[in-house]
Amino acid sequence: MAEIRNYTMNFGPQHPAAHGVLRLVLELDGEVVQRADPHIGLLHRATEKLAENKPYIQSVPYMDRLDYVSMMVNEHAYVMAIEKTLNLEVPLRAQYIRVMFDEITRILNHLLWLGAHALDVGAMTVFLYAFREREDLMDCYEAVSGARLHAAYYRPGGVYRDLPNSMPKYKSSKVHNEEKTKSLNENRQGSLLDFIEDFTNRFPTYVDEYETLLTDNRIWKQRLVGIGVVSPDRAKALGFTGPMLRGSGVEWDLRKKQPYEVYDRLDFDIPVGVNGDCYDRYLVRIEEFRQSNRIIKQCVKWLRDNPGPVITDNHKIAPPSRVGIKQNMEELIHHFKLFTEGFHVPPGEAYAAVEHPKGEFGIYLISDGANMPYRLKIRAPGFAHLAALDEMSRGHMIADVVAIIGTQDIVFGEIDR
Repeated sequence: MAEIRNYTMNFGPQHPAAHGVLRLVLELDGEVVQRADPHIGLLHRATEKLAENKPYIQSVPYMDRLDYVSMMVNEHAYVMAIEKTLNLEVPLRAQYIRVMFDEITRILNHLLWLGAHALDVGAMTVFLYAFREREDLMDCYEAVSGARLHAAYYRPGGVYRDLPNSMPKYKSSKVHNEEKTKSLNENRQGSLLDFIEDFTNRFPTYVDEYETLLTDNRIWKQRLVGIGVVSPDRAKALGFTGPMLRGSGVEWDLRKKQPYEVYDRLDFDIPVGVNGDCYDRYLVRIEEFRQSNRIIKQCVKWLRDNPGPVITDNHKIAPPSRVGIKQNMEELIHHFKLFTEGFHVPPGEAYAAVEHPKGEFGIYLISDGANMPYRLKIRAPGFAHLAALDEMSRGHMIADVVAIIGTQDIVFGEIDR
């Protein structure tokens, strides 16, 4: 008898966010996975260590680079941890702006997840559809912060600046003539809020299009239904959060259960799965598109009716206005001290968590009274999900591992931080 033994192979890269940063070693019996061993450490960005050697404000842009698909939500947890330690009050308008951009970011994240997941499983078109919508939302990022990806827009005590009154427009060029440019600028005639409102009116139709392509698609269901099943108890034991936990039927969402900012004033639902398989997790995220859209609509309405300050007036924490700096010596000194030395945070510790598009994203901060953290620990949602990949893929075929990685919505910046 010939000796029959399992075959070990390196798998991937499969998911667009795992190219070059995930080494997945599969132990196979034929085509059936016996063991999946994710090796991480191929990206390590040392964010936690870097943050301990920089003034607080300088670490805000590092947060964008953790999960580089959910930029502003990462910043949100970090500035909330600082605000907790400083016992700082954030103006209400700034809270609404943060919540609105958190939900815009959730849609951005889920669009990339949907496009990449469908592409992995073999549906090409969805990827192109999803990026069409991402373009509009990236323009909102750019209008408000000047950057399309790494915004660095949130600040301890509020946000960098108020929403602009005019939306940037396309200019005619060799590629786009006058007529084409005019049609491209049709919904950019007003303010940023007008543009966002126009997007929220269009977006439900787009979600219907994705569902037409996928939800009842025979091939899509064959690839997802019954794959990577995780029971509710097991999901909790494995440390799942976000859509991974809700897909298993556990109704847990920090926006409802531990409300922060103004989420307790807003009306939205928590979508929950039944079977805990890849298909349920897909359905949960699709419904989150619609719920985020609802939240953004409510924020736009409130922001229209309520002007006001968008950052704290404590100039030990936030810079004074440009006019103030030019007219007043004290303000100039505040500005100079803030950008050279930063602010000092009283000794203590704080944990702040937000409902990140991928799950619970938390920042644990310890201060010793200096102008930089003594310790910073990041609780990244993807880390626990990737750790469960072995358990989720055992007994499945190689092709199912692709679907499972896709459904986990993995981005390595936060996992290997």
